[in-house]
Amino acid sequence: MNTLLYNALIRAYLNLNKPRKTILLFTHMLAHQAPPNSHTFPSLIKAASFSPSLASFIGKPLHCQVVKRGVSSDPFIQTSFVGLYAQICNLQDARKVFDEMSQPCLVLYNAMLDALGKNGDMGSAVLLFEQMPERDVVSWTSIINGYGRNGFFVEAIRLFEKMMTSGDVTGLSVKPNEATFVSILHSCANSNEGGALYHGKQIHAYMIKNEIELTVFMGTALIALYGKMACLGYAMELFKQMHVKEENQALGLFDKMRLEKFHPNEVTFVAVLSACAHAKLVVLGLELFQSMLLVFGVVPMMEHYGCVVDLLGRAGLLREANEFIERMPFEADASVLGALLGACKVHGAIEMGNEVARRMLELRPRHCGQYVLMSSIYAGAERWDRAAALRKAMVDAGIQKIPAYSMIGST
Repeated sequence: MNTLLYNALIRAYLNLNKPRKTILLFTHMLAHQAPPNSHTFPSLIKAASFSPSLASFIGKPLHCQVVKRGVSSDPFIQTSFVGLYAQICNLQDARKVFDEMSQPCLVLYNAMLDALGKNGDMGSAVLLFEQMPERDVVSWTSIINGYGRNGFFVEAIRLFEKMMTSGDVTGLSVKPNEATFVSILHSCANSNEGGALYHGKQIHAYMIKNEIELTVFMGTALIALYGKMACLGYAMELFKQMHVKEENQALGLFDKMRLEKFHPNEVTFVAVLSACAHAKLVVLGLELFQSMLLVFGVVPMMEHYGCVVDLLGRAGLLREANEFIERMPFEADASVLGALLGACKVHGAIEMGNEVARRMLELRPRHCGQYVLMSSIYAGAERWDRAAALRKAMVDAGIQKIPAYSMIGST
């Protein structure tokens, strides 16, 4: 077979999400002395980027082949290698690839910005950003996301404000997109500085004024913002708006992640897993969770495990949800157990609810939530004596139910 045919087969295997077979086909290509060219390597690098372990194992040998074949100056190949090295936290080689280009293109600049942000070097990222001859929405979003990823939430908010008043935006050459809004709303939600809610509301108002369609990611980011700021009325209203279209968008997003070179982050997965839970898309949600580390190299955190428990619980798969918690690599916190306890209430699972509530009491003995939920479970099963006994235990322990509170109409 010739080089053209091998390239076609390599792309075909990659499109079927078979990265290891894609790499194996490349070894056959070399064994049959079909010389790879500049069209061969971008697909191979993308295949290697499917997982950190594969990238670590095959990245250097692939780079050696690129140099040997004389195509190391190809901009597509260089950009791909910057992303690959960033994924395995090898900033030194990512920077070396970038510096070898005398006149980096905008795409390569953006790849380097993303690499620096992912690996916590925001000082170098900002310096590079300021040196760029031109910037697009990806450039701005990479720095905003980098700030948020590394806990610099105030800096992210300030940069977004700078972006919105810059010539790039006022001149209409740049418009904030979905990734921009998700990143900045995440920073607003997590900032402890005064004014974060104000900034979040301003961003929401901009989206409404400019008739920007509210996607699952953006809607979930807004719900998280209002929820953390105790604006429960706003959060509930958004939730109602989003619930209608979550299923189709979640399916569409999953297809997009599979077919395109799209690298979602931790916030992205919280959004799409939540969408699957609300729409009761169990199989899709579990596939997405499994793909986090294996395909996209994103390590699941407590929030993601909580989403899966919520997903299984809403679908009535309580035993599976409990087993999932038992298999977690770390101890489940109250938010994860609370999702299961809430499902026990919905489905009337008294015995499991008792066990989950006991575990929650060990974590938060003075919190009213588990008492109230268990009392509701008993009442729903018409076990009034147990419900009353639990309420009495709350009173005897001096634990009070937190009154409902809404921030509708507040500033």
